[in-house]
Amino acid sequence: MNMKPNSKILVTGGASGIGLGIVEYLLKDGHTVIVCGRREDVLKDLTAKHPAVITKKTDLENVADREALYKWIATEHKDLNVLVNNAGIQNWMSPADDNFFTRAQQEIAINIEAPLHLISLFIKLPALDTIMNVTSGLAFSPFAKVPVYSATKAFFRSFTISLRYLLKDRNINVVEIVPPALKTDLGGKGLHDHAPEVGPFVESIFEQLKQGKNELTYGTSADRAKIGAEEFKKEFSKLHP
Repeated sequence: MNMKPNSKILVTGGASGIGLGIVEYLLKDGHTVIVCGRREDVLKDLTAKHPAVITKKTDLENVADREALYKWIATEHKDLNVLVNNAGIQNWMSPADDNFFTRAQQEIAINIEAPLHLISLFIKLPALDTIMNVTSGLAFSPFAKVPVYSATKAFFRSFTISLRYLLKDRNINVVEIVPPALKTDLGGKGLHDHAPEVGPFVESIFEQLKQGKNELTYGTSADRAKIGAEEFKKEFSKLHP
């Protein structure tokens, strides 16, 4: 699919990492971009670098904040036609950790509850024609050091497949973006310094989008998306020698 010219697009968590890469691509392509995020200083840095970006401080872990975001969009930007569910957190942890359950609850709230809630709200917008959900290559084969993150992405991928079917009669396109590990601060600074850069990944996914694809993969995530049962065992063993 080709994104409509001059689209108005909300990117959650768009001030850093993959989200920032998506935002910068969309700006170059001539779209109006709205970014929400919880860290006001990071949002200020974003607008200092890209004055055209519209920002809204929002804690997506909070139900009231999600509802306030939708009400603001419905009032001030009711022509918004694309929702990009990008915001997510990744915790390296084990069930043996004292704070495991608290951190797991936060991951579930941000990685699952928030996008599901936003989708249920934003499909009420008459102009909405596209939902883009960012999952992960770990949706296909988990990494045990990030057990809850891997599980949330598997959940979100499954939901996205169902959502595509459920919204097809409403002419709302549902796209899944499936990144591999990339050079971002996801999970903590320095953890992914060895990984590929964000820029080429973003260029690739939008090229795939123009080709009509709705499952956008790159590098190792493309390989993981093809694995069967035997390959799954090999991939898991590779990550967990």
